[in-house]
Amino acid sequence: MKQKTILVIDGQGGRMGAALVSQCKAAGLPAQIIAVGANSAATAAMLKAGADAAATGENPVVVNSQIADVILGPMGILTANALWGEITPAMSAAVSESRAQKILIPVNRCSVTVVGVAELPLGDYVSLAVAKARALFEQDEN
Repeated sequence: MKQKTILVIDGQGGRMGAALVSQCKAAGLPAQIIAVGANSAATAAMLKAGADAAATGENPVVVNSQIADVILGPMGILTANALWGEITPAMSAAVSESRAQKILIPVNRCSVTVVGVAELPLGDYVSLAVAKARALFEQDEN
């Protein structure tokens, strides 16, 4: 059986991505965790949090979106020029066109607001995202 791959994408300082990586590792999800930062600070934070592999920039997002089983990150990774311009149109297209299951945290910024979503602290959203990823892996086992 092919090992599953979780792709965590983040930008800015990588705080959300680092929390996602850390909690995925703590949850013992049966997958390789690849972290891709839109900048080197985000990549470093996710690598420090325990990512199995890491890279920075547009091409790693494009390449790894094609092989990922699950993509985790802020909702802005689907929006061109989000995260203060760090998400390029090619990055957002690669994520949206990926066959991976996308588990996105609804950060109501980047000119996108998701209505009907409770305003929760980031830590709560991260826990919900990791729980959803775990449920996906358990579903695959059945």
